[in-house]
Parts: sequence; C-alpha cells; structure tokens
Amino acid sequence: MKPKIWLSSPHMGGNEEKYVKEAFDTNWIAPLGPNVVSFETDLEKYLDEDVFVASLSSGTSALHLALILADVQNDDGVLCQSMTFSASANPIVYQGATPIFIDSEQQTWNMCPNALKEAIKDQISKGKKPKAIIVVHLYGMPAKMDEITKIAKKHEIILIEDAAEALGSKYKDQRCGTFGDFAILSFNGNKIITTSGGGAIVTKSKALKEKAIFLATQARDAAPHYQHSEIGYNYRMSNVLAGIGRGQMEVIDKHIGLRRSMNTFYKDIFKNIEGVRVFYELNQDYFSNHWLSCIVIDKTVTGFSREDLRLHLLKHNIESRPLWKPMHLQPVFKKASYYGGNISENLFEQGLCLPSGSNLGNREKAIIRKTILEYINH
Repeated sequence: MKPKIWLSSPHMGGNEEKYVKEAFDTNWIAPLGPNVVSFETDLEKYLDEDVFVASLSSGTSALHLALILADVQNDDGVLCQSMTFSASANPIVYQGATPIFIDSEQQTWNMCPNALKEAIKDQISKGKKPKAIIVVHLYGMPAKMDEITKIAKKHEIILIEDAAEALGSKYKDQRCGTFGDFAILSFNGNKIITTSGGGAIVTKSKALKEKAIFLATQARDAAPHYQHSEIGYNYRMSNVLAGIGRGQMEVIDKHIGLRRSMNTFYKDIFKNIEGVRVFYELNQDYFSNHWLSCIVIDKTVTGFSREDLRLHLLKHNIESRPLWKPMHLQPVFKKASYYGGNISENLFEQGLCLPSGSNLGNREKAIIRKTILEYINH
C-alpha cells in the first residue's frame, strides 16, 4: 500500500529536542519551569497586542477557564458558532450553562452577525440576556470581527475568541486571538504548531492570567499547607511540552507560509473545474493561516459529491475529511436553540478538507494532484 498522506500531521522544526533536553537535564519535569515561562513570553510577543498568555493542557481547558473567568454559571446562555468542533461547545455544558447556536455566513464560514443580532434580541425579549459569545475562526479564516465585536460591546456581552485553528491569522493586520475579552489557542498535534497536546488562554490583564494559572493548578491558596477556597483544575501545561512549543515558535511563520502555499496549490488544481470552489480570503482585510484548505463541491454541476471524492482519496490512502458537522445537528445538542438559516448545514454536506500539512513535499503533492484530476476526468 502507498504511504499514508495525512490531513494535517505534526511538523517539527529541529530545536524542539534541545528545549526538551533542557527540561530533563535540569529536572524541570513538572507543570512549571523555564520552558513554560519562555513559551508564554514567545506567544505574548507574537500576538503583539499587549495581551497575557497562560499555557494549559488543551484548548478545551482554556475555553473552560475563559468561561469561568467570564462568570458563566448554571443556566446562563452562551452564544456559540454552530459550525465548529465540539470542543467549542462542550465547556459551556461543563459550567451548567445553555449553548445557543448561531449559523455561519457564506463569506468566511464563521458566525453570522445578522443571526447573532437576532439571537441576542430574541433572548433578551425572553428575559435571558446571554452571558458570553464564542466566535470561532474556522480553518484559520478570521471571522467578521468588526461586526461581531461591535455587537458584543453594544449589548455588554463577554466575547471569547476560539482561535484554536487560527494562530498567525490576521484581520485588518491584527492577529486573531487578540480581539475578544478572552481567547483560546490550541497546540494539538494537527495544528499550525504543536506541543503534542496543549493549549493556551489569552487575557487582557496580568491579573486575569494569574487567576487562570491559579485555577489551572488546583486553586491552591497561598498557605504552607494545602488549602483551597475555590474549585480548581489540573489544566497547566508541563515544562516538557512547553519545550516543544518553544522550538515550534521558531518555525511558526515558515509553517504558515507552507500552509498558505497548499491553499494556492489547490486553487491551481481546481481553477478550471466547474462546480468546485476553494475556500480562501474574501479580500485583503483577511489573512488566513489556511490551517486546513477546503473545497465545496456542487454535485449538480460536477456529477460527484464531497463524499464520492473523499472515498476515492481514501482508496488511494489520502486522508480528507468532511467539514465540521454543525453543533445544532449533533445528537447531544438536539434540544439547543439555533438561530440562522441553512448555510452551515449546506457547507457540511458539500465541503471537504484536503491534506494541508506544512510537511507535505513535492512527492505528496504530485500524488494528490494526480489522484484528484484522474478522478474528475475519468
């Protein structure tokens, strides 16, 4: 069988092992240490908007802490983009709060500002003003942040950016993860940079960063014995994994350039294929890291569906994946409120994520091109 071509696999830069070795050599094998501090500093400098970063065990844990810091409690409503991975919505339920899902708009595939306004107006009319908004930068594409930020400020609702897929992406030259009251990042193995598993919370003050770290380390009070006045969590990133992150930060811009070149690669493949649309930026206000490159297939034009192409690629040991199934269509959230139309649903039915890794070379690209074009032209 041909070697597997993965959708998005880890890509090491070379110096990760050096920082990990430092952790071993100095015996900092713990959820604290110089790698953790340096990794956070690297991220703060990279985001470049006077923000504060705490590195954690996952993006999910970061979102959970963001909701806690936003004072989201039992029965509070939280507005959440429907078209996303379940980790964007699950922490709402951790808090006993109620997810309220919002449809996408066609241009960025992210939270629709009009549907968001409709949801807020309707919820307020019912005496249930939402406590927070979770907007996602899907596949690295920035959301319409001017409009969404304006809506959040008008109604005085906490805005949380899920930038798990969007480290390095920018909207009007401002990096994703710096617009909201809080933001979260992910360093899972398939992301732009990885710490194997890990994430981070982005805050607007040092006090909030310190509060996040306090909660992430079991909320241990300042006492010589173990004393706890609040419920805490075991959410801190280890010094070993942060060492991987330090090495990854040295190559982040290179990795983004390679991901963006994969998007150009697919635009070239499909440039003359009627009924297939490659997902890319609306205009120069948007700069996507193109974490994943995606296409939408109109079967009425092409004669084949998203699933037909996915299965053909799979037969040739090439991994691809349908777009995220919207949260309002998930069995676990079948009772949740939903505002909007059918844009996210249609994208899910027609959309496909294609291999996008920064470590894909000319050999892999040639196989992908040949496999896709032979299928389309058969």
